[in-house]
Amino acid sequence: MIEHYSVRKFISVVEEIRHDGRAPSGPSLVKAAVGVVLRNPFAGQDAEDLSSLIAPSAELGTELGRRATALLGGRAVEAYGKAGVAGVAGEQEHVVACVTTVFGDAFRDAVGGGAAWISSNTKVAPAGTPIDIPLAHKDALYVRSHYNTVTLACPDGPRPDELLIAVAVATGGRPHHRVGGLSAREASGDGLR
Repeated sequence: MIEHYSVRKFISVVEEIRHDGRAPSGPSLVKAAVGVVLRNPFAGQDAEDLSSLIAPSAELGTELGRRATALLGGRAVEAYGKAGVAGVAGEQEHVVACVTTVFGDAFRDAVGGGAAWISSNTKVAPAGTPIDIPLAHKDALYVRSHYNTVTLACPDGPRPDELLIAVAVATGGRPHHRVGGLSAREASGDGLR
């Protein structure tokens, strides 16, 4: 439950990919993203202290992670990422404040754990601008098969005085991945390899 932010809406997208131009070769890849649109208390202000966005951000990470995982239909999370858009009266730093370690640790817990750094993308843009949420393997960044993206857009947000904070999850790597490198089965769970 989100108590410390003024939430206007949630938005989500789910993709089920059976193949990518070649013959199907395994289970479908399911990718899901969830975003929350909330009021930016610092829009139009020059504020040095952004701790009121950072401190309670675990509740954002928990709720978005819970919602994203539910969209996978009972399948385990293998890849994850985070992103955000500040409306044009805000700053990129306002989004970054919402997705720091406080947020990331709660998000990891909500999706079943993960040793790897969470890939991230943030920007300032007008309502309706799509954001690409980068994905990487949740336990080992060097697993190339799981480098991917989920695109999320909110047609009416973020408004100038709002933030869109989003996460993405996936059940596996890209269909037909074949560029080598460390496989998911070989990952040691050390965050890199």
